[in-house]
Amino acid sequence: MILHAARLSRAPIAALSAIGVVWGGFAGVVPDLKAATGASEAGLGAALLCSSVGAMLSMYLAPRIGTALGRRALPLLGLILCAAFFYPLLAGSVPALAVAMFGMGASVSLLDITANVRISGLESRHRLHLMNLNHAMFSVAFAAAAFLTGLARKAGMGPAEILPGLALVCLGLAAAMWEGRGRLDPAAAPDAAQSGIRPPWTAILLTGGVLFAAFVGENATEAWSALHIEETLGAAAGQGSFGPFTLGLTMAIGRFSGQFVADRIGEARLIFASALLGVIGALVLAVAPSPPVAFAGVGILGLGMAVIVPSVNSILGRIVREDQRALAISRAWMAGMVGFFLGPAMMGGVAELTSLRWSFAAVALIVAACIPAVLALDRQARRS
Repeated sequence: MILHAARLSRAPIAALSAIGVVWGGFAGVVPDLKAATGASEAGLGAALLCSSVGAMLSMYLAPRIGTALGRRALPLLGLILCAAFFYPLLAGSVPALAVAMFGMGASVSLLDITANVRISGLESRHRLHLMNLNHAMFSVAFAAAAFLTGLARKAGMGPAEILPGLALVCLGLAAAMWEGRGRLDPAAAPDAAQSGIRPPWTAILLTGGVLFAAFVGENATEAWSALHIEETLGAAAGQGSFGPFTLGLTMAIGRFSGQFVADRIGEARLIFASALLGVIGALVLAVAPSPPVAFAGVGILGLGMAVIVPSVNSILGRIVREDQRALAISRAWMAGMVGFFLGPAMMGGVAELTSLRWSFAAVALIVAACIPAVLALDRQARRS
């Protein structure tokens, strides 16, 4: 079954894997980039935040670009993603790093949104669940890239050697994104004003809140765990890169298994338990006295964050009408993606005022907000 699903979604799997390679490699070299640009925690956080501006622009343009390019969209956008590896290497200052992050955010989101639209279309056409598998492969690629980056840094390599090598990996993945048969255009989102039926904005906003908290927990840990392990806990250079590796590995395990657990206990209970794990993991990171304890915290947090996003999407999908589903999910994801890019910037600001320990405590508080939101969303789902 998994092999059949993998064959059907080969191209978007390659796309999401390439995105995992980008973020896994980048997360691993964050300490080197911070040192190279002379950035403070707050300055680094602000530079990382600039990726959200490029990402939001891409989110607006991606559906049109995907429709115009058809089956050529994924490989061409994959090639653009390969170039993004070189943007941070050109940054010699914090403002230059901010420009580089804008370019990376735009490149990643163009491919990300196009791939997810393609997965949704394949699911509808073949009546199969493909999202969990595709996003699990993102986590596998993220973990592998972070692991290899850690080994390379321990061997004395820097971003100038590591990032071009990862770009070659993405070049191979871009070739695998080619879809040789026909084209699959995304369906146009329904016009709520013309239908005369008001979208369920309460459910959309609750879902957006859950996604926001989940993305803050995930991306803040991706971007800052390596720095925390090396600077706060005194690990050797390169060892911190295994923090993002641990996150990616445990999220992959969680996503592969989440579908089976959801069938047994339901999405709401799964999110409840996962959010508790995420809170515990973030608190372990905040109080960790040594790198091994911090790695354990990252692993617990990764297991917690892994299944929240696909599970809350399933709940929202049951609440809304079929002709409103694309509108509802897109609006919820827009709110959620703010957390994806705001999380690293928030971590930098809190660390500048206090320390990275307090930053991870703040992450625990934000992830805890998932619990009342998903309980309210589940009550609404039961009434609908």
